[in-house]
Amino acid sequence: MEYNERMGAIECILFVSGDPVPIIELQRAIGVTDIEMEHIIRSMDELYKREKRGIQLFITAETMQLVSNKEYTRYVEELVQPVQSKSFSQSMLETLSVIAYRQPVTKADIEAVRGVRCEYAVGQLMKLGMIRELGRKNVVGRPMLLGTTDAFLRHFGIRSLSELPQLSEIENAETEENDNTEDKASD
Repeated sequence: MEYNERMGAIECILFVSGDPVPIIELQRAIGVTDIEMEHIIRSMDELYKREKRGIQLFITAETMQLVSNKEYTRYVEELVQPVQSKSFSQSMLETLSVIAYRQPVTKADIEAVRGVRCEYAVGQLMKLGMIRELGRKNVVGRPMLLGTTDAFLRHFGIRSLSELPQLSEIENAETEENDNTEDKASD
């Protein structure tokens, strides 16, 4: 199979699947080495971006998926006016943030940071596929260690956890916001 056929085969598999496909499975299906697969992925990603196609590749460390190009969102919304999906509650967002930044983490660790219980939020995040069990902590009771999933990355439009804002950036933004609020209140 020549290079363009391999790219076409991957594109076809991703299109038919619709869901994220493990890269290792794609590699097995088209019969290439790790290095060849890496090269094909990089080439495909560059091609889609360069040509500003309506679909793009969403690549994580473990999976690939065809997704719509965010640049064209307004046109899609104009046509289909999608139903708004239910947003995360404040407790779910706080819990998810603690997990994302501190993983692997236990429920007790999350509760220590948030100061409140988190069973409901953890349960809902697991049902949504945003978090998963990574193993068990080697202490009394062997509590579950939690971490984020590829679904979390896709939902927030990031390719890896390294793209999360640094905590110092968030703290600086909060400080500036508080300063602006105080200035307006004193006027």
